[in-house]
Amino acid sequence: MASALAARRARGSAAVLWGAARGFASVGSDIVSAAPGVSLQKARSWDEGVASKFSTTPLKDIFCGKKVVIFGLPGAYTGVCSQSHVPSYKNNIDKLKAKGIDSVICVAVNDPYVLNGWAEKLQAKDAIEFYGDFDGSFHKSLDLEIDLSAALLGRRSHRWSAFVDDGKIKSFNVEEAPSNFKVSSAEVILDQI
Repeated sequence: MASALAARRARGSAAVLWGAARGFASVGSDIVSAAPGVSLQKARSWDEGVASKFSTTPLKDIFCGKKVVIFGLPGAYTGVCSQSHVPSYKNNIDKLKAKGIDSVICVAVNDPYVLNGWAEKLQAKDAIEFYGDFDGSFHKSLDLEIDLSAALLGRRSHRWSAFVDDGKIKSFNVEEAPSNFKVSSAEVILDQI
């Protein structure tokens, strides 16, 4: 992460804001343009997938004309993701909506069926929209892909969060390690909106 730019929050937490040196998405850039041609799959049951002919959702439909908080994580059913990351957003959904957020989105390198089961288990499906980046193309386009083969997960996503207004990234936070949970929580992003 030599190209990452570190910024200190007023509380003293280190937030890693990925800057222009990365050449991909950064604060001020357009998230749709940063991941051209990429679509995500909304969490759903298998029957819903069949009924929709396994449709995908283009990024422009997710971000354009909306205020969105999006967070990415290494994977469904994993420790920090289940115990801390998703609950931080679920527990703060009313505060996020009060700040004018249209959608709160969780995205992971998983298929939409696994994400659907996980969202139901966490009882978070009514508050948060879950999207699968089944082949990792979204995270790879944003330079947020990480190799977690040592943990038997393969290529996954860094743990991160962003506030996106009409496709433009207003704040972008990436944890220094996938097991960290310091800068990508709902509490941090609430202070950035």
